[in-house]
Amino acid sequence: MGFEMEQTTGDSSWYTHDRFGMFIHWGLYSLGARHEWMKGREFMTNEQYNKYFKRFDPDLYDPELWATLASDAGMKYFVVTAKHHEGFCLWDSALTDYKATNTPAGRDLLTPMIEAFKSKNIRPGLYYSLLDWHHRHYTLDVKHPLRYNKEFLEDQKHREWQQYVDYMHGQTRELLTKFGKIDLMFFDFSIPPEEGFPGKGKEEWQSEKLVELIRELQPHILLNDRLQVKGDITTPEQYQPREWIQMNGKRVVWEACHTFSGSWGYYRDEETWKSVDTLVKMLIDMVSKGGNLLLNVGPTGRGEFDERAIDRLKGIGEWMKRHSRSIYGCTAAPEELQCPEDCRFTYNPENNRLYLHVYSWPFKHIHLRGLTGMVEYAQLLNDASEIRMKQGEEEMTMEAGAFNEGRPRDILTLLLPVKKPNVTVPVIELFLKSR
Repeated sequence: MGFEMEQTTGDSSWYTHDRFGMFIHWGLYSLGARHEWMKGREFMTNEQYNKYFKRFDPDLYDPELWATLASDAGMKYFVVTAKHHEGFCLWDSALTDYKATNTPAGRDLLTPMIEAFKSKNIRPGLYYSLLDWHHRHYTLDVKHPLRYNKEFLEDQKHREWQQYVDYMHGQTRELLTKFGKIDLMFFDFSIPPEEGFPGKGKEEWQSEKLVELIRELQPHILLNDRLQVKGDITTPEQYQPREWIQMNGKRVVWEACHTFSGSWGYYRDEETWKSVDTLVKMLIDMVSKGGNLLLNVGPTGRGEFDERAIDRLKGIGEWMKRHSRSIYGCTAAPEELQCPEDCRFTYNPENNRLYLHVYSWPFKHIHLRGLTGMVEYAQLLNDASEIRMKQGEEEMTMEAGAFNEGRPRDILTLLLPVKKPNVTVPVIELFLKSR
């Protein structure tokens, strides 16, 4: 049974080819170094939070190095928090004083970042928070740091919501006119009504008007799905979907965003860091289900990537250097192909190659049901060394003797080396016969 794909308004052709991107969460919270939501979690006022604004001075910021680390890891696009929930802006916005140029940093931090990543052929994307815990006219909701603050509650009647909406739309216009071509916009997020607090969704954000503005400024751009109106990309967060995501019976373009640990912003004391092995398997798993992985880095307050992040990026890059063929341009395998246990298939429809990612290296054989007569040649992807094959009922004569298990005719058996290749996840490239 074939599946129909939901068509995107923006250009998703590059996106479903490239598969792997870098998320960057960077703002004043990097100085607190204990979670990007700390202002909300700790119920901080603007005055209390201002100590970070007064001391934000990323003197070691080197966007060229960031771009090199992303490129070497095999990442093909990036998304950076131009403004997170705290309301602080990395660029020199004409609409606010709450921006990097007014901190000790004294400069626009976004422009050199976009230029550095573009120089490495990494496509730029911008994250923009619909929430804003600093803006004078942003109103009460269940996520606001001052939702239980009597003074803040009393001040609600002096807040003019439309002023905030105009500001948000105005900043979106800035972001899409000041930095050249932007390939992706990631808005975050609509808020359901909870605990007696009002929600905020498409009516409050005036999402349809906002999308109209975006499509007018950059018609090719990809939009995520958090404005409560139809976007191009579905964005599950911090989990691995079970299968290719569908909406209304159609497969959609999708991307899961993940952290290295439990936080998006720099968190000095966080220790639940994922291993390179886990991260590589997560990427493979996404692509095997037709999706992308957006993997997050939270730079420090001095503008460096955490050494733990650099270690993981280099480990992923070492694997991608030899195995990116099984990621770029690939998607889910045709449904009729049964993947063996502890493995994942990805498939490149352009060159008709099937990639078998072996999560757990077995002893001598992998049996592929339904592939007899379909494979011309097989090799390990890391070194292009041949993997010999036995088809169907063909006798498997080994040095120690022979055996016949009465295997079904449709089983293709791969004859593996006993020793697992010295790579994070071995991949066997199967050259399929043209149908």
